[in-house]
Amino acid sequence: MTFTIKLYLVCLAVFFLIDMLWLGLLARNFYQQQLGFLLNPRTNWLAAVIFYLIFVAGVVVFVVLPGAQTGSLARTLILGAFFGLVTYATYDLTNLATLKGWPITMVVVDIGWGMTLSTLVSLAGFWAVRWLR
Repeated sequence: MTFTIKLYLVCLAVFFLIDMLWLGLLARNFYQQQLGFLLNPRTNWLAAVIFYLIFVAGVVVFVVLPGAQTGSLARTLILGAFFGLVTYATYDLTNLATLKGWPITMVVVDIGWGMTLSTLVSLAGFWAVRWLR
């Protein structure tokens, strides 16, 4: 159990650092341009933390541990990209279907980001498994 907790914490830290870089620096203006009319001026950190905790648990359980079990980096990366696709597409396509004015550009970029982020966290998790053992 200690191994899994350590692995989870490594993946959580990687996820948080990469996502903060994306949201805080790289894509900040993009999200403002696309969703400025919807953005809350203050981040709801409780909701964000709950999302991070759940999402990273999903990456560890559905991607990193199965990939580590087979010892296949390629499988881990493919599963990571697919997990990001499924989770971010669920959010973005639901918003596109139900919210007036949800930008299609946002859907494409955000799903791409989800796939990239999930793949990077999966890669870090795969390496962390080898390091922690």
